[in-house]
Amino acid sequence: MMRFISFSSGSCGNCSLLLGPRSGILIDAGVSFRRVKKELDAVGLSLEQISAVLVTHDHGDHIRSLGSFCKRLSMPVWTTPVLHGALSRHPFTSAWIGACRQNLERGVWNPVTPDFDVQYFEVPHDATQTVGYAIRCADDLFVLMTDLGHVPPEAMKWGSQATTLVIESNYDVDMLLGGSYPQELKNRIVRGAGHLSNDDCARAVQGLLHPGLRQIFLCHLSGNNNTPQLAYDCTAAALKSAGVEPGSIALRVLRRGEASPLLSL
Repeated sequence: MMRFISFSSGSCGNCSLLLGPRSGILIDAGVSFRRVKKELDAVGLSLEQISAVLVTHDHGDHIRSLGSFCKRLSMPVWTTPVLHGALSRHPFTSAWIGACRQNLERGVWNPVTPDFDVQYFEVPHDATQTVGYAIRCADDLFVLMTDLGHVPPEAMKWGSQATTLVIESNYDVDMLLGGSYPQELKNRIVRGAGHLSNDDCARAVQGLLHPGLRQIFLCHLSGNNNTPQLAYDCTAAALKSAGVEPGSIALRVLRRGEASPLLSL
């Protein structure tokens, strides 16, 4: 049995924890060490249950506190060699990342903790490199894909095997195009290496549906160009259109700046 908590999801900071029977993986570290400790205390967990960190990419909202976690906990940080190179030069992480560095090997299951084996896959986003993760624990597969301009075939392949899927639903197209962002920023978001819209997310979910999928979490919602209700309704409508019985797949929105409950997967 896996458990999951999101501490925050969005441009204000991204950080979540996946727990197995004996160990836990922190996914990104864009939330302060103190905040994570406080949220863990509130649900009866401790920092000692974090055994490793995975990093999706080198934008600040995903690594802002990674150096602090490395300094205080000295836990292994797993990601690709390319991303480790970027982290070794980044002002948030350069002083601490070297001692914690663990490289993921491409195309094989990497035994990251006693409970979890991990594979990564690349997704299109305007960072040095951005990856999603397939995380295996016994018979369950947790798949995360965030900060991606579109969903490439390898991401669809992993998503179509997931028991739990975390996928970006960043913006509502009408809100973005009619909003106050400068045109250059709008172009960055909607083009192929930016973010995933609610509609794109919903279409991807329809394309990767399979009998073993139990829950979907929508992540990295924009604070200016989306609402939790719009994101939820868009994917819920796609599930209904695909003939999914109501309640047979749990659908939840991960909020910006606030922690989710501790969820059993």
